[in-house]
Amino acid sequence: MRVKRFLKKGYAVLPLAAIFLTLLFMAATPGISLAQGEYILGEDDLLNIAVYENDDLATLARINGDNKIAMPLIGEITVGGLTVRKAEQEIAARLADGFLLNPSVSIFVKEYHSKKVTILGEVDKPGLYELSGNATLLEIISQAGGLTDKAGNEALVKRVTGPEGSETYSYLRLNLRDLTEKGNLSGNIAVKDKDSIFITKSGFVYVTGQVAKPGAFKYEGGMTVMKAIALAEGLTDKAAPGGTEIIRKKGDTEESIKGEMSTQVQPEDLVSVPESFF
Repeated sequence: MRVKRFLKKGYAVLPLAAIFLTLLFMAATPGISLAQGEYILGEDDLLNIAVYENDDLATLARINGDNKIAMPLIGEITVGGLTVRKAEQEIAARLADGFLLNPSVSIFVKEYHSKKVTILGEVDKPGLYELSGNATLLEIISQAGGLTDKAGNEALVKRVTGPEGSETYSYLRLNLRDLTEKGNLSGNIAVKDKDSIFITKSGFVYVTGQVAKPGAFKYEGGMTVMKAIALAEGLTDKAAPGGTEIIRKKGDTEESIKGEMSTQVQPEDLVSVPESFF
């Protein structure tokens, strides 16, 4: 007989909006996982193992450096590198081999120690973090104290893809603005052990001359002269927009570019709006 596990809730039927908000909260909150059975076990994780209707086989075991644990009846078994669900199946299969009839095994990860992720760049507390369960990008950003005011729109993820000893790497580029401002959760990826995450620094565009509020404004991809002027709260009555220039750095020199309203600007550009003399 298999044990069915249910997540009991103290509600009747939730509206769809409430369900969505609940799932969003779970996806962004440390320690809560939407798929705990898919967590990949690793060295030093502490497991609480139960066998249905066999309390004497209950085991509290920490995964050793060989990715193994020891259990009554079956001795050592390799579980490191397996998902929680697969480890449950492997233990059940060993117990079924001459010991129990149709055993049902459940594993609860009491302590997570196997997943270490580095996050650097524009977060409040950059560094190395141990993560629990199926942690996501939003969770690691939250644990690192959140984004700084200078954070750009991208997160760069360097990921180990090859086997230990002959590692290769893949690189992911994720749009933070889509994730944090537009609610596009497809970018809220599950982080993996040994991931290195870098939060980019935003560039700035400077607007000066005949605008209402000259200043420095955070650069956004595809920004035009018109958008930069809008961020500076528009032109003054004395402005001569037809003479707008973009001053752009080129190494140790600068160049002047005619600033049409549709011209795209780049980080560190200076948009200068002259005064009309007529």
